[in-house]
Amino acid sequence: MKTYAYIRVSCDKQSTKTQKYEITKFAKDKNIIIDKWIEETISGTKKVEDRKLGNLLKKMNKSDTLIISEMSRLSRNLMGIMAILNSSIEKRTNIIAIKENFHLSDNINSKVLAFAFALSAEIERNLISLRTKEAIARKKAEGCKIGRPKGSRFSKLIKNINEIKQLISEGCSKRKIKDMFGVSRSTLYNFLKEQIQN
Repeated sequence: MKTYAYIRVSCDKQSTKTQKYEITKFAKDKNIIIDKWIEETISGTKKVEDRKLGNLLKKMNKSDTLIISEMSRLSRNLMGIMAILNSSIEKRTNIIAIKENFHLSDNINSKVLAFAFALSAEIERNLISLRTKEAIARKKAEGCKIGRPKGSRFSKLIKNINEIKQLISEGCSKRKIKDMFGVSRSTLYNFLKEQIQN
């Protein structure tokens, strides 16, 4: 069970002293020993996996704790923060944000948060799906053809139908043929079924 302290500033001109002081004071007041400090100078809008924070979150094990001075150190947007908190709930790690007096741990409050995060993600997926359907309906109403033109998935194969027939007659494996023409197994099989074996 380890405790990590994470400090982030956006540019070299900013100082880490305030964050370090807040975390040190909090740890002292709560009798917490910090095993490792992680500091970085990077924008909070960067993807978490492109930051030291991403490596730290991957490395953390069940019951490990991450202490930050405030939530905005994790990310500059709500969805980014929610993704990190949700991941921590799944891994059963703890996050403490001092300024917000927030403690994410393996308790009922965290389970309520997990439900809220899952619900938010589902609502977002549904909204994306709805926007996609609306866009397709609008395009159809405008007379645009939607989807791939008929037969286009076989375009590479149709151009070479005589060569493919020759390869088959010579006993060439279907696996080799699909690799030669850069198509998937199912595309080749459907092509042979529709165009050659009928």
